[in-house]
Amino acid sequence: MRAVPTEASARLVTLDVIRGVAVMGILLLNIVDFAMPSYAYVDPTFYGGATGANWWAWAIAFVLADGKMRGLFTILFGASTMLIAERALAAGQSPARVHYARMITLFLIGMVHAYLIWSGDILVPYAIGGAIIFAARRWRTEALLALATIIMLLQLVAGIADHAAARHFEARATAADAPVALQDKWSRYTGGIAELRAEIPAEIAAFRGGWSDVLPARIVRTYEAQTEVMPSLLPETIALMLLGVALFRSGFFAGEWPRRRYRQLMLLGYGICLPLYLPLVWWISSTNFDPLTLLLANPLHLVLLRPGLALAYAATIILLMQRGPAGALTRRIAAVGRMAFSNYLATSLLCTLLFYGYGLGWFGRLERWQLYPIVAVICAAMLLWSKPWLDRFAYGPFEWLWRSMARLKLQPITHR
Repeated sequence: MRAVPTEASARLVTLDVIRGVAVMGILLLNIVDFAMPSYAYVDPTFYGGATGANWWAWAIAFVLADGKMRGLFTILFGASTMLIAERALAAGQSPARVHYARMITLFLIGMVHAYLIWSGDILVPYAIGGAIIFAARRWRTEALLALATIIMLLQLVAGIADHAAARHFEARATAADAPVALQDKWSRYTGGIAELRAEIPAEIAAFRGGWSDVLPARIVRTYEAQTEVMPSLLPETIALMLLGVALFRSGFFAGEWPRRRYRQLMLLGYGICLPLYLPLVWWISSTNFDPLTLLLANPLHLVLLRPGLALAYAATIILLMQRGPAGALTRRIAAVGRMAFSNYLATSLLCTLLFYGYGLGWFGRLERWQLYPIVAVICAAMLLWSKPWLDRFAYGPFEWLWRSMARLKLQPITHR
């Protein structure tokens, strides 16, 4: 009888199941970035269709998955930080050394992933955020929750302030007596989307081209993402990781909360946050995805609604896990979660081969709704391959690589 590796015996299966759901669910949003010009991720009128089935594809993904799956993934990353630190301490190792070795190697893998495979990488911001939150590892749970809440509220306040300033700018610049210089400044401010639309043919041509065409386009996308987008995402990433640390410490993922508290989270998510998405979707759609509307809608959705719905998903999974032994499907989802790193990177490799010109070259060829059968097939592949792999090997291939790099020594991959 083969021995179960230490990591598996210490692992919380519930964490794996939630992580498995998150890594499959995150593809509902990422698939758009793989398959279409970049701004289509934000605005379906930009590319891929925004009426009929395409509108429904955007709306359903926005309500049920946008930000929630990445939010779950980020919360779980914080929780895993605690789990690995405790494991290192129990093994007589330095938690700090183990953690920062992991974050440095994650950063390096993320940079390779971002510049050579896909610009939508989340590993680099996770490595930076993970390095930062470790300093708060020993804080009291209340302090962690307070800091996470403050960071999120500051994001909300900044979003409201930016929207108010933009609307004030609009009112002054479009007034009948507005100076010409102010009108010109407003035109430049609002002309960004038009410029992006004008660049669509060049973007499509680049990503349908060969490696020599895709590489410079991907480098530009990645640089913009890391210098313009990532700084604005880091605060919420850190806040959600801190929330994950606090939830792990409180026994949330181990199912140690009273069942009524899990049900209360479900009521918050499904009874309050989910219905509030309906007027938000109507508002965004009725303004035809106006950038100034999105400037306010984004923090409202990410700060006020997303966390509640994401935690409702987690609470639902935890309660289902408490009902009895894991069934065949649950075991397969847990395997997907144990191999989340490998499944995430394998998805990038597969999708870029499907959509970029050095593969099948489907970039920009499909409507939005047509992307989701592809998502279903890829998720089915994760469910099919993850458990058989783990039946034979102790770790996923990229988990093994990460572990070996962090320890500066090739690690055994087979069961001992």
